[in-house]
Amino acid sequence: MQNNQYNILKNPFRNGRVFYFSLFLISLVSYAQPQLKFSETKKNFGLVKKGELVTMEYSFTNTGNQPAIITEAKVECSCTTVEFTKQPIAPNQSDKIVVKFDTKSVYDRQDRIVEIISNAKNSNQKIRFKGVVLK
Repeated sequence: MQNNQYNILKNPFRNGRVFYFSLFLISLVSYAQPQLKFSETKKNFGLVKKGELVTMEYSFTNTGNQPAIITEAKVECSCTTVEFTKQPIAPNQSDKIVVKFDTKSVYDRQDRIVEIISNAKNSNQKIRFKGVVLK
């Protein structure tokens, strides 16, 4: 009996059932994930006058098979704010992220990136907007 236990510890792959069961569990975990698919990740707000508030909406769908949760949106400056749902987004459900860009402290060409952090398979997605702020 002890010799048999020693052989299993020495070569754990000898017992094929344990190996294949472990492989099965790993494949289930990697398959069961949310995934965010944006209809558009880049927007151009065109020409605006300094001081205007530019609002853009980015629509997305959870194409995964588990609920998606957006935890954070990272912006480059305080002139940009992001609104998103704090509730889980069910599989095949659509929602939107609203980005507001305050132009009172900027001018000329603008090219900004917002990083969306979530529990999705493709987390840390980037959405982008650009345009020109006139004096």
